[in-house]
Amino acid sequence: QVQLVESGGGLVQAGGSLRLSCAASGRSFSSLAMAWFRQAPGEAREFAAADTWTSGTKYYGDIAQGRFTISRDNAKNTVYLQMNSLKPEDTAVYYCAATARYSSGSSYWNDYEFWGQGTQVTVSS
Repeated sequence: QVQLVESGGGLVQAGGSLRLSCAASGRSFSSLAMAWFRQAPGEAREFAAADTWTSGTKYYGDIAQGRFTISRDNAKNTVYLQMNSLKPEDTAVYYCAATARYSSGSSYWNDYEFWGQGTQVTVSS
């Protein structure tokens, strides 16, 4: 079993930045592909970014638009999402996800076995 705990959300003005963190425990972090998703009220869950086991490949969803960067620190069992140039439409709950089944990760939320509780990001105009 894997436990994921997100942090770093909050209220920020449009144009600002936030860095989300997700600390993992319960199994070897380096054997997990990690990802970030978000979900706004009444909306579907959207893929933001994924990082593979080896951290050699990262890929992004359309919502990232060159503004988001995913990274991981295997020594700290932590994955990050740096978000810059935030817009009000980025307001959502952001979730960290992990999979041990797909080494390359996935952009589909139902491919991930493990989820954090989410962290709220609110961008004011």
